[in-house]
Amino acid sequence: MTQASDTPSLLIDLGLGGTITVGSHRVSVSEAVIVLEAIAATGSVQGIATALGLSYRAAWERLRALEAGLGHQLVQKTRGHGSALTPTGQVLREALGAAAGSLAEPMAREARALRARLGPVLSEDQCPLTLVASHDLLLMEVAAAWPGITLAVAGSEDAVARLTEARADGAGFHCGALDWAAAGPAFAALAADPGFRVRPLFEREQGLMLAAGNPLAITDVADLATRDARYVNRQKGSGTRVWFDRLLAEHEIPTERIRGYATEEFTHQAVAAVIAYGAADAGLGARAAADRFGLDFLSVGWERYYLATSSSLADAAFDALAEALAERAGRTPGYRPAAPKDAA
Repeated sequence: MTQASDTPSLLIDLGLGGTITVGSHRVSVSEAVIVLEAIAATGSVQGIATALGLSYRAAWERLRALEAGLGHQLVQKTRGHGSALTPTGQVLREALGAAAGSLAEPMAREARALRARLGPVLSEDQCPLTLVASHDLLLMEVAAAWPGITLAVAGSEDAVARLTEARADGAGFHCGALDWAAAGPAFAALAADPGFRVRPLFEREQGLMLAAGNPLAITDVADLATRDARYVNRQKGSGTRVWFDRLLAEHEIPTERIRGYATEEFTHQAVAAVIAYGAADAGLGARAAADRFGLDFLSVGWERYYLATSSSLADAAFDALAEALAERAGRTPGYRPAAPKDAA
């Protein structure tokens, strides 16, 4: 696992650009934004001069050229209060601000993709890719030694949010036995946006991890309530927590009837350890974690574990990681390769 530099030598910042053409006049959108925001913030043409690195006179000329190009007065002087935007200027500022806001996250993702492509060419920055992923034992083992990728652990919903907000290059997530596109708003956003690529990495078996020997003779989820089992949960937002909540709903079991429902751990391994040490009787998790701690295991089904990335990302490192995980899944108990036809 590559360690990211605290001070990358290559930084890329993309913003709203393009032009507005009115008749035979064309004006720069980015310059219009700077001019309007400078007036709104400072109430002075000097603010434009400072923002654009111009003299006061040149700033006035730039403002007048912008107004001539659009055919409307954008700034007016007010007695004792400097300069202010006209109603037209304010409408234009708000419209451009809304456009910039709606494009902020996609542009930030494109900036990350550009940095990954250009870093090795334009600087000595190796530009490792950031993968934020829901905890999985196989993934942790393989990715921990993978060059060009930094790994951080988070719940599935948080991982996806970090990807969509351009705080990560990849998101590893799972959502139980449901298809990822139908598993809730956090995941449906990926399905609706062609700017993302989602592919299955592997499948894994999930179930109730139980104290060795299963002393409470638990045979299904309903027994957790009827036998007053001490349960240890996963944190809110994790894919395993989402699956457990669905299981409770299917059995019509209120969360209040699960002793320890509010007790949370952040990884499968941590849940298994709590049970192995005798502090709990059961918890939902991966077979691999149960096997590692010598616990009994009651399967509730198989689920796919996915990797989501930006469609424009040149992700050779992720491609190689996905191939290695598929190979390992084929020979690791509790895992199996994902069917290629499920790739999105």
